[in-house]
Amino acid sequence: MAQLWGGRFTKETDQAVYDFNASILFDQKLLRQDIAGSTAHAKMLGACGILTAEETEAIVNGLADILHDVESGTLEISSRFEDVHSFVEATLTERIGEPGKKLHTGRSRNDQVALDMRLYCRDAADEIKELLLELLRAIHNRMKETTEVFMPGFTHLQKAQPVTFAHHIGAYFEMFRRDYGRILDLRARMNECPLGAGALAGTTYPLDREMTASLLGFDCPTRNSMDSVSDRDYVIELLSALALIHMHLSRFSEEIILWNSNEYRFIEMDDGFSTGSSIMPQKKNPDIAELVRGKTGRVYGALMSMLTTMKGIPLAYNKDMQEDKELTFDAIETTKACLPLFTGMFETMKLNPEVMKRSAMLGFTNATDAADYLVRKGVPFRDAHGVIGRLVLYCIDKGCAIEDLSLEELKRISPVFEDDLYDAISLETCVEKRNTIGAPGKTAMQKVIEENEAFLSACEK
Repeated sequence: MAQLWGGRFTKETDQAVYDFNASILFDQKLLRQDIAGSTAHAKMLGACGILTAEETEAIVNGLADILHDVESGTLEISSRFEDVHSFVEATLTERIGEPGKKLHTGRSRNDQVALDMRLYCRDAADEIKELLLELLRAIHNRMKETTEVFMPGFTHLQKAQPVTFAHHIGAYFEMFRRDYGRILDLRARMNECPLGAGALAGTTYPLDREMTASLLGFDCPTRNSMDSVSDRDYVIELLSALALIHMHLSRFSEEIILWNSNEYRFIEMDDGFSTGSSIMPQKKNPDIAELVRGKTGRVYGALMSMLTTMKGIPLAYNKDMQEDKELTFDAIETTKACLPLFTGMFETMKLNPEVMKRSAMLGFTNATDAADYLVRKGVPFRDAHGVIGRLVLYCIDKGCAIEDLSLEELKRISPVFEDDLYDAISLETCVEKRNTIGAPGKTAMQKVIEENEAFLSACEK
């Protein structure tokens, strides 16, 4: 059992206790971040005169060699070490001798692990930000192609008013755009360097924390050493943002699952993003959408677990906080897996525009416009509402849309109806005359598409 703190103890830790306490099986994911933090720390110690130039060079080169050997497979991270930090320090000392023992000067495992987690979360935020951009581009491209693909809009899962596919998926563009903004915001807040905070009260060594922060790409050092090592709000904020991303992915997946069903037939999933049944040969299942929807629970669970873990911890560091890693790693990996798969599924699915349009017509999504038609003819709105209600009942009995009725049939319900009704309630008219900001009309949608284009272009710079 390789430990960094054995001097105070007169007997070995019980093996079960050691195994329960150890984190090497999961925190080895932090190897790259731990090496980066240790390298910056060594360079700073050298610049401050705490290490000699020769010691600094030996440590920096030794750390680089460890990273190279692990990543190339010639060095294995052994479970005989308590955590990734002890593995790195012990391996370094074994390779370069006495200078390796000086690496930990002026720092604690508390600020070391706080740094590693910030670096890991920052790296994850950068990756997820790019994956969100890929999804936003995919939605944007489909929006440009479908401003004249009509479909029913829904409330309560009941057909309500006609919209276009571009307008419908544009709602998800807005959701994922906000998710992208949240990632940018939280990344900026977490970009402060805790290294140099020590266990909780700093150190008497003359460290240059500004230098360390700069070497690691942070905006500045953290301003309170106790806060630096004892909070994980940046982890919780990242998990919260990931939970919102998954909530949006899950809602979108639910709609795709519905649209892909035999009852809707709005879309058809690409074979490459579908699976079959072992017993029912006719099946083509939307498994990716279902799994994305299902995996949302894992990310929610990570968020709630971290909130619960942190809620009763006094200052400063407590071992409870070791629980941040597995939860966060899993949520990040889940998100990094779901986003590109969802994007590929969305990009390859085939639309059935005629089915979508007919569904809007048979769903009486133009009923509000028919009522407005009567109002423009002088009928009070409440009376017009009643007339159209009777008209809808008549159509339901006949199994047809309002547009399918003859003018004679229309006049039997209200003599106010004339030939111009057909144009007034066509799906094209119903959609196209809605051109206020945020509405589905083509002119309004074109402005939104242009704004989205500018947003995506700015993100790529």
